[in-house]
Amino acid sequence: MQRFFDIMLSCIPLFLLLPIFIPVILVLRFTGEREIFYTQERVGKDGKTFGLLKFATMLRDSPNLGTGTITLQNDPRILPFGGVLRKTKFNELPQLFNVLKGNMSLIGPRPLTKDRFCEYDCYTQKEVSRVRPGLSGVGSIVFRSEEKLLKDPTQSETIYREIIAPFKGELEMWYVGHRSIKMYFILIIVTILVTVAPSRINLWKFYPLAPKPSNKLSDMLKL
Repeated sequence: MQRFFDIMLSCIPLFLLLPIFIPVILVLRFTGEREIFYTQERVGKDGKTFGLLKFATMLRDSPNLGTGTITLQNDPRILPFGGVLRKTKFNELPQLFNVLKGNMSLIGPRPLTKDRFCEYDCYTQKEVSRVRPGLSGVGSIVFRSEEKLLKDPTQSETIYREIIAPFKGELEMWYVGHRSIKMYFILIIVTILVTVAPSRINLWKFYPLAPKPSNKLSDMLKL
């Protein structure tokens, strides 16, 4: 059932956004490094990897520069127009093609790179990879401003490994254990709301029994 809605609900925005995609593609083609799309290997269902598609927003060799696969707030590797796309999350929309292909769902655990996925313990990896990863989901909603938590490049790895990854894994496992068609649609709505009014909406207004962050992380997330 979810797969049916994935296909139907992905085709609609792709059709509606086509007039916007064209000028974005043209701007990317003639600015920065002239790259339009960026494909990155991510871990998907059953632990299989796939190529996640995004609009190119960073230097081509970014994974081998600076903080690698961790993106900082005001990261110097982000291209000028890329910053605009990232702020609006528009750079993520090409993943609708991943949804149509079957690599992803509209809602699910956020697909991670291999090194970030390995920050989860073995049990969390097994549980999270039971389902298709999502364009959005509980982890994406709670950590929608993850880059802002990673301001200091000297501390970014430690903060991600010791604070962000454990709680993100807990959230994603909670989703896997409670997923339903009703939750699927609610999380689509919540994703739209947090994009429009990020300071007014959080996951716990809709799911008060979802795992809560530690006091330290709550302060970092400004909840």
